[in-house]
Amino acid sequence: METGRLLAAFFSAIQKDGRICSAHIGLYATLLQVWQQRGFPNHIEVYSHELMPLARISSRSTYHNCIRDLHDFGYLQYEPSFNKKLRSKILLRQLDN
Repeated sequence: METGRLLAAFFSAIQKDGRICSAHIGLYATLLQVWQQRGFPNHIEVYSHELMPLARISSRSTYHNCIRDLHDFGYLQYEPSFNKKLRSKILLRQLDN
């Protein structure tokens, strides 16, 4: 799963998905960047405050709504930590065109 193919599959999928807004797109692109920077691990462990500035999201509620939406809509798997000292886990799913 390379970044370019995953991003292309994401954009193909969201063309048919009216629920996705610019905040979702920014967050997903940021997740792809972090995944690539960390060497393409099976899952990413992150704090919300690491992703929010890169995704240009300033509100915690917007971040949490977007990450939950992306999980609920099937674009990724999100496992929140509910502990400020532990990172949440995110798995980017293979998307079918």
